Amino acid sequence: MQLIIILINVFRSLVASIINDIFASPSVRLVRRRLNKAQRQWSVTDVFFLCLIAAILNGTQAARASGGFDIPTGAGPSPLFGATPFSQKMLLLEEMNSLPMNKCSGCTSTLPQPSDTGSSPGSAALDAFLKGPIYPFPTEQANIVLPNPWQDLIETHTGPLSFTSIEGRPAGEFYAHQRWHEFLPERYIQTAQAGARINTGLRNKGQRHEWSKGEFAPGGLYHNTTGYAGFEGTTAGIEVRFHPKMPVQQPNSVWTFDGTFPPKLIMARYGEPILFRHYNALPIDEGANNGFGRHTITTHEHNGHNPAESDGFANAYFYPGQFYDYRWPMILAGHDTINTDKSDPRAGAPDGKGGIMRIRGDYRETMSTHWFHDHMHDFTAQNVYKGNIGMMNYYSALDRGNEGLDDGVNLRFPSGTALDWGNRDYDVNLLIADKAWDQNGQLFYNIFQTDGFLGDQVTVNGLLKPFFEVRARRYRFRILNGSISRYFKIALVTSAGQRVPFHMIANDGNVMEHAVRFPNAVLPLQGIAERYDIIVDFSQFQPGDKLYFVNVMEHKNGRGPNQEIPLEDILSGQYQGDPAVGKFLEFQVQAYDGTDLSMNPADFEPGKQKMIPLPTFTAEELNNATHRTFVFGRSNGTDDKPWTIKTDGGQGYGMDPRRLSAAPDKGGVEIWHLVNGGGGWDHPVHIHFEEGQILKRGGLPPPEWERWARKDVYRIGDLPDSLQSVDVVMRVREFNGSYVEHCHNATHEDMAMLLRWDSQNPGQVVAIPTPMPDWDGVSYVETNVTDIPTFKAGDLNAQADRVGLEEGNNGNNSLKGGEKK
Repeated sequence: MQLIIILINVFRSLVASIINDIFASPSVRLVRRRLNKAQRQWSVTDVFFLCLIAAILNGTQAARASGGFDIPTGAGPSPLFGATPFSQKMLLLEEMNSLPMNKCSGCTSTLPQPSDTGSSPGSAALDAFLKGPIYPFPTEQANIVLPNPWQDLIETHTGPLSFTSIEGRPAGEFYAHQRWHEFLPERYIQTAQAGARINTGLRNKGQRHEWSKGEFAPGGLYHNTTGYAGFEGTTAGIEVRFHPKMPVQQPNSVWTFDGTFPPKLIMARYGEPILFRHYNALPIDEGANNGFGRHTITTHEHNGHNPAESDGFANAYFYPGQFYDYRWPMILAGHDTINTDKSDPRAGAPDGKGGIMRIRGDYRETMSTHWFHDHMHDFTAQNVYKGNIGMMNYYSALDRGNEGLDDGVNLRFPSGTALDWGNRDYDVNLLIADKAWDQNGQLFYNIFQTDGFLGDQVTVNGLLKPFFEVRARRYRFRILNGSISRYFKIALVTSAGQRVPFHMIANDGNVMEHAVRFPNAVLPLQGIAERYDIIVDFSQFQPGDKLYFVNVMEHKNGRGPNQEIPLEDILSGQYQGDPAVGKFLEFQVQAYDGTDLSMNPADFEPGKQKMIPLPTFTAEELNNATHRTFVFGRSNGTDDKPWTIKTDGGQGYGMDPRRLSAAPDKGGVEIWHLVNGGGGWDHPVHIHFEEGQILKRGGLPPPEWERWARKDVYRIGDLPDSLQSVDVVMRVREFNGSYVEHCHNATHEDMAMLLRWDSQNPGQVVAIPTPMPDWDGVSYVETNVTDIPTFKAGDLNAQADRVGLEEGNNGNNSLKGGEKK
């Protein structure tokens, strides 16, 4: 039988190769485009061939895998080209500076064309354009007056087009910026998604520290960006490569914001609306991608309280040559109903002069550590893995980024004091992701797998196992799991293997009510997209000491995490399994002669002071909440799209952007029951737009690091700190439109564990239509409201645990009270 299967797989490989060549040929591109626009359903033949393709690697992986490990997925070990661990300095993220919103009356320049359909614009031309003023000026509705500036070159690839537009946002009122005049953008950021290129220092002058303040000044730890001569106070000359001994990444291998390293960081203040203009400067030819990645993109700011048209809806993608204007209001949830007189100083933002700019809303909904990434329908995993990922820090009256300002509101997290807000001297973003590369050193991704893609090497801020210099004082680390399918569990140890306890202060970008100490020095399981902010005290160590972040969570394949490996087995070298288990970041302690003014997290442990209290819900709100049940599994899936979600007891469905699965009323309270469908799978479930509180995990009160937290990613699975179900309560407020809920194992998401939910006005009876983008504009089709008949009423059979709800459900009565202001 095994021989027959192998022979079948060989045949499948040949057929798949032929089919792939046919589908990639220029002669059928126009037909494919029209079929896609018509949302043609896959035929039996299509599905058969897709099954054949998927089976190629299933057979070869089983034969190749050693000890049951299939890492990297579908490939051999990544060559290191002589690179060794901890032999390069970690890059700090590069700020994507914002500029005041000023209209340029005489401007005419548009995104420069590339030289051919297989490349991005030239580096000098692209930099010159991005340095220029914003043009055309943003508008409430999409700008479809001006054509795509690349139209003539595009037509050499697609054939004649009757219409194009410069903006890819869907036209008309359905995707117009909500409450535009109320939240007019005050600052803007413009960037281009582009192929890998050398950093020319485009954003040098936009760094808030100006390379002259704090640790970024001459003599500071971070004034030199790479540790090599010539990089003092500049990012110019930094190439896109994982290690100095490894090959430079080709433009079709990696696509990043600006096309450059370091990865990017947005610094944003509450009360200051931002216009994020994202240009698509990727190749016109969809085949110019080194085997993976889609040249159409849509950008999700995870997890901003943003209107739907600026949330990065999976089917609101845009094409090369276009831009999309995302307007982020930067408001607190509860803006319309709580603290409407702006009387509470805790609801506010730094004013730049040591004071607070007060704003409306619920200060308990203050957020801190976000990220942004592609959300393209069916291609999120490929595009994010390829480089469409960055981080975003929210600054507020409570989380100011200035540890020295003691005004009774500012929590004084480790940061620095040189700037009024947003000091990054001791406040460090860490983007952690597993990667793999081929024998030529180019980034590799397996497009045929459906379980989840795993790399065999761990990168931090884009670099392979770097070191990072730290002062002997307290630091805040904002840790993002930016992988596609890999979970992490991170321990902190000394070079001698001694565990180093630390505190968690924020979960999924939300500062917690209490800091939680981890005496065993191991963080909880961290699923894809989860963010953990921790404080580490290096003052107990001497200059020259070294510490390490160690991943102790083993995978065998992309199905989900397998088991936690004993730390001692890893450090002793006894463990030989998953190559991504082990040390991945080295801290090198340096002397500190300053004064650490940051808060001591031990003063904010449970039973002591509070950081940001949790929002509350009245018993009436909980009793009258709309319940919805979502089961994540493989029910009714297909071989090419196996992952589905069952809503409110109905059948399983894969993603169709036209299908409406849930439609909460704006202003309502919702309780969502997230359930694992079984089969040994794990799913980190993300709900867009609103933060929630975990009522129960596996029918039990949540652990302490979730008990005091709000979240937007909810793990369900087999491991002890996930369990098979999560019950979440949340409010839906301020904005309407189409959002999504999905598994953030991005392979599962693309294959197609994703659903659409709409925030609607009370009494709304007609769903907004669904956008269908193409080269020649965005059309709309009617939304399907018949497949899920419970989309409005929810799961009437889901019975709330009334006793648990009345008692607060998470064990601290935080859900009881319903504070109103």
